[in-house]
Amino acid sequence: MIDVVALGELLIDFAPRGADESGYPILAAQPGGAPANFLAALAKCGRSGALIGKVGGDMFGRLLVGTLKAAGIDARGVIIDPDVFTTLAFVSLDEQGNRDFSFARKPGADTCLRPDELDEGLIASARVFHFGTLSLTNEPAAEATRRALDIAKAHGLLVSLDPNLRKPLWPGEDAARAAMEWSLRQADVVKLSDEEIDFLWGLSPEDGARKLLNEYGVSLVYATLGPKGCHAATAAQAVTVGAPAGIRAVDTTGAGDIFGGSAMSRLLGYEKAPSELTAHELEAIVRFACAAASLSTQKPGGIGSVPDAAEAEKLAASVWR
Repeated sequence: MIDVVALGELLIDFAPRGADESGYPILAAQPGGAPANFLAALAKCGRSGALIGKVGGDMFGRLLVGTLKAAGIDARGVIIDPDVFTTLAFVSLDEQGNRDFSFARKPGADTCLRPDELDEGLIASARVFHFGTLSLTNEPAAEATRRALDIAKAHGLLVSLDPNLRKPLWPGEDAARAAMEWSLRQADVVKLSDEEIDFLWGLSPEDGARKLLNEYGVSLVYATLGPKGCHAATAAQAVTVGAPAGIRAVDTTGAGDIFGGSAMSRLLGYEKAPSELTAHELEAIVRFACAAASLSTQKPGGIGSVPDAAEAEKLAASVWR
């Protein structure tokens, strides 16, 4: 049995590495995509994961599939399509390492995944199905996502969601909200940021978490707070964990995904429903995930920035601010 099957984008992030004499950025190509980053973190923690998605039959597509395999991620669900280009994302960073994205995706390969290309047996063999909302921005990938969710629910999988809002990929904010709202109602475990909670409802992270638990049928919420840590809650428990001290962010790309994959690895280790977690267990999950995410910000990129589990465990056991 596979621990987690994730569906969604596998792409190249082009990140700045200086500029030439004319001011044009010098860019480094880095493997990424939120579901792939999530699975890379899961694999570093000793859990098994598989990705379902599509890349182009081009240099970058082949490199990405190789990167998945090298990271210990099952790539049999990734379609290599010679008729489309691998999706590209161009990243800009501010002085704090926070990033902004521009996408070459008109269309990108990730949006072209069809329902008939899904490996239904792969989904059925997993314990958890994980997805985001970028696969809902365009057809046919949106229909493929809905079909994959139907399969996952039919086989009793736990459903995990990271909305991963990217406003430029939507025709407007109303469309983004509608897709996020629909997705949240499908999920058992949700990781979303304080900025996404504010975008959806104008609420605090704590109030947003309670809303998801009380009105959406969610069992476990991680409301990440950027450099301030994370607020996590179930119907019975709530904890807020600050970020570890002394970490200077260089690049925050993928940090939220790495939080999510690291948290999932620990949740699966407890072998219980999310709603049954004790406060101590919930805090331990969040401390470890915050440590892994924080360490990832010291290196560029997504997949390549995932820290070793032992390093994250050491930091999680240290003094926090």
